[in-house]
Amino acid sequence: MQLPQSIRIVVIVLLAISGHFIVRGLKKFSRLILTRRIREEKGLELSFAHRYPKVATFSTLIVSTATFFIYFLAIGLILKEFKVSVTAYIASASVIGLAVGFGTQGLIQDVVIGLTLIFSDALNINDVVEVSGQIGKVESIGLRFTILITFNNQKIYLPNRNIGTISRYRDGSFRLFVDIQLPEIPDDQVITDSIQSITKGMYSQHKSIILTPPELIGVMKAEEGNWRYLRINFRLLPGQGALIENNFRQRVITIMKKFTPDYQDWMVSVTTKIDS
Repeated sequence: MQLPQSIRIVVIVLLAISGHFIVRGLKKFSRLILTRRIREEKGLELSFAHRYPKVATFSTLIVSTATFFIYFLAIGLILKEFKVSVTAYIASASVIGLAVGFGTQGLIQDVVIGLTLIFSDALNINDVVEVSGQIGKVESIGLRFTILITFNNQKIYLPNRNIGTISRYRDGSFRLFVDIQLPEIPDDQVITDSIQSITKGMYSQHKSIILTPPELIGVMKAEEGNWRYLRINFRLLPGQGALIENNFRQRVITIMKKFTPDYQDWMVSVTTKIDS
């Protein structure tokens, strides 16, 4: 039985709207699950994504795949109403057909690399990583894009085929060690108190970047050579090392030159350590 044209138009519209809302519902349900809080035995609360990162990663892939097939099916049903052969539509919309149709093989690369990232455990949801010059937290890994959220709350869409070297930051941070070579005079405690005052001021001013109070490890002696140094441990957000390497280091050098006028810049060194 042939439906009147007006009813067919209504059916087409309903199919399009239904597909759209089903996709939105899936995404909303996924977000609710991933952000659900789980109480640990020690009384700490973690989100589902933090507690089960691999499950969270697979869920984003499933939602991405389901989104593709729902839209694919909805478009096919709509085309059927226009008397377009569903068989021909499916054949022309195969992965290879899509790649050729779009004039690029990027789609195939995105899918293959996206699956490789997940199954090789190279990325997980909530990992803090540096990828393709971008630093941020992994929000999702899909068939086409991996989405990062930067520390400025900017959302970055990275095509999977553009992902090369991946640097992962444990606990979303890295450490910088500042070694300050000490002169023979004045007394070590006088220098330590002055440096500690600068350190506390820096932490107070930049708590959003320096994640924990800096640790003053103390005076240490070099394994080779008759010289001593004061070591300070900073824990920072990834990509924010310039604050210590430039700003803090120059403040320290200025203070040290007040104690010893011939103090050299190279006597204050900064080294990086990424926890693994």
